[in-house]
Amino acid sequence: PPSPAVRNFTLNFTITNLQFTADLAMPNSKKFKSAEKVISHYVDPLLRKSSIGPAYIGCKITAFRSKKDKDNTGVDATCSYREEPSGPKFNRVTVHRELSNMTNGITKLGHYSLNSQSLYVNG
Repeated sequence: PPSPAVRNFTLNFTITNLQFTADLAMPNSKKFKSAEKVISHYVDPLLRKSSIGPAYIGCKITAFRSKKDKDNTGVDATCSYREEPSGPKFNRVTVHRELSNMTNGITKLGHYSLNSQSLYVNG
């Protein structure tokens, strides 16, 4: 049988208690790597518990962006999953709803506070 295709989706959200600084924009900076590690530590278990959990591979943070005069930080991530005929089907509406429920209405991600209007999931 053919091996399952790997598919990507993007995940975007805004953290309201992480002030944006120039070094967050640089993927090789200590600050980027540190923030990336902590955010991945919070995001990964949520996606593993979601409807695509069994097929979920992981997320890579691609960028941090300045939002609202640098008071907030936007997070862009590319996430991957295996698309198997027998496996869970990716549904961005379902995944959005599950993440919303698991982040207290898109307000909490670990010790981070989120902008409740900021979560986007694109398949």
